[in-house]
Amino acid sequence: MPIEISPLYTKIAVRIELRKGTVVMESPEGFPVGESNIYMLAANGDTLWKAEKPKPNTLFTKVKLNEDSSISTFTSDAQFCDLDTETGKIISSSNFR
Repeated sequence: MPIEISPLYTKIAVRIELRKGTVVMESPEGFPVGESNIYMLAANGDTLWKAEKPKPNTLFTKVKLNEDSSISTFTSDAQFCDLDTETGKIISSSNFR
């Protein structure tokens, strides 16, 4: 059963249920740029990690779960990143500009 999640700042745009917890992406519109708008919550609501950002003043605009259990993201400044679902750290990144 999915846990009840309250967004930190804006609204929940995407949630991905995993065994370890729930990955949440909040809408970047109005989200503080100093924070990461992708994070993982445990079943008890504790934050397990916040996604590493490729640049401090960027926010994530898209997220999806891959077959290898990594997470693919796209940022507000045209950066593509794969994240580790265990840690939220960037595995790889590239720029589309």
